[in-house]
Amino acid sequence: MSLATGQGGAVGPGAEGQPLLSLRGLSKNFGPVQALSDVDLDIPPGQITALVGDNGAGKSTLIKSIAGIWAPSAGQISWEGRPVSIRTPKEADHLGIATVYQDLALCDNLDIVQNIFLGHEALSHRLLDETRMELTAKKTLADLSVTTVSSVRQPVGSLSGGQRQSVAVARAVMRDARLVIMDEPTAALGVSQTGQVLELIRTLGQRGIAVIVISHNLNDVFSVADRLAVLYLGRMVSSGPIADYDPQRAVELITTGRVSGDQPTAPESGAVADGRV
Repeated sequence: MSLATGQGGAVGPGAEGQPLLSLRGLSKNFGPVQALSDVDLDIPPGQITALVGDNGAGKSTLIKSIAGIWAPSAGQISWEGRPVSIRTPKEADHLGIATVYQDLALCDNLDIVQNIFLGHEALSHRLLDETRMELTAKKTLADLSVTTVSSVRQPVGSLSGGQRQSVAVARAVMRDARLVIMDEPTAALGVSQTGQVLELIRTLGQRGIAVIVISHNLNDVFSVADRLAVLYLGRMVSSGPIADYDPQRAVELITTGRVSGDQPTAPESGAVADGRV
């Protein structure tokens, strides 16, 4: 299988070295419905890849196939060059893949420390090691440059949207995640909180952690991403360095599966407005 650059294919290793995660010919169908068709994509280590597409393009199906929620119907997933089969979220976690879904999966009645260690509690002599967990939680948040949390013993229910995102990401990082997938991390956040989350994503990249960000906000995408991948009706129509795109070209790819002057790859869909798609 060729590794084309730009529209119509994934970007191969090339000068960037071996990708952390590689998808080849990934397909997923639900009965007669083809949700993904022959998707090729490379995720380099330490880079932020924005995954964009219109509603129904297959973004959620793709990340759930990577996260072990749904098994692909066809195709190959490789991790550090080795073919792998990710059948459960636990297997994805073991590889170092963490997914932060839009609902964040946090417990509002528990504090930050309890949420970060939920299911992975530190024990000492068969008892919870509260001191070690609290110190680790503080260090993890500090390493992520999270400074807006006054106490790690705050109930998560009292936190802002940006702070809750920080807790969810800290939980992933604390478990030695090497790839963090974030589903609409800035949805329904204000300007200040959105800025906090985008800075958190940049910090992950600076620490050498690969990030896949699903977003409908192209302003956020072009602000934070190193790479762009565009899905259209279940197909990966374009992927490459963010410098190869501008917002207009991204919008055309998202809404039509092609750019002006190219041959259409699929029927056109709806339009977009105000920088959101």
